[in-house]
Amino acid sequence: MPKVGMEAERRKSLIDATVDAIHERGYSDITMAQIAKRAGVSGGLVHHYFGSKDQLLAATMRHLLTELGRAIRKDLARAETPRERISAIITGNFATDQFQPAVIAAWLAFYVQSRTTKSNSRLLRVYAARLASNLTFNLRSFMPRAEAQRVAEGTASMIDGVWIRQALSDARPDRQAAIAIVEDYVETKIAAYTNRADNG
Repeated sequence: MPKVGMEAERRKSLIDATVDAIHERGYSDITMAQIAKRAGVSGGLVHHYFGSKDQLLAATMRHLLTELGRAIRKDLARAETPRERISAIITGNFATDQFQPAVIAAWLAFYVQSRTTKSNSRLLRVYAARLASNLTFNLRSFMPRAEAQRVAEGTASMIDGVWIRQALSDARPDRQAAIAIVEDYVETKIAAYTNRADNG
């Protein structure tokens, strides 16, 4: 009789193995059998749980998105002002357990696969919409809605861009430098609008 929680534990092991395998070999070069071996389970079991490699990647991305959301909520819980909430969203998007080489490689695979896989594309759209909405809501404390939406999209693009550049770099991820790049953009945009409003 299987132990209670064994299925969840095996699924988590397979997701962790997927992240590591993508980092080492790239998404297109790995097989379900290799992932199963890395996780210490049978090939049949990984197919039973996930069905296909694309479905396994989608499950991996759902897990990473869940962890990302948890990190953002944790930072938001300590924020008291709209500006602090913007910083919390930025900081959460570069959470320590996310902004590391293996996870960055998995995210890059996710972006690529989302172009051809509907489930992955939907996950990415939901993530992007939520990020833009949360940023817009807090940026409206500093500027009108239309301007806030543009700055939110720019901020989200900065976050995604830093992740992609890191995925293509051999340099060790520098979380604080990544956060500073995005914070500089936001601060510049808020200051520019404030100056226009003061002089207008």
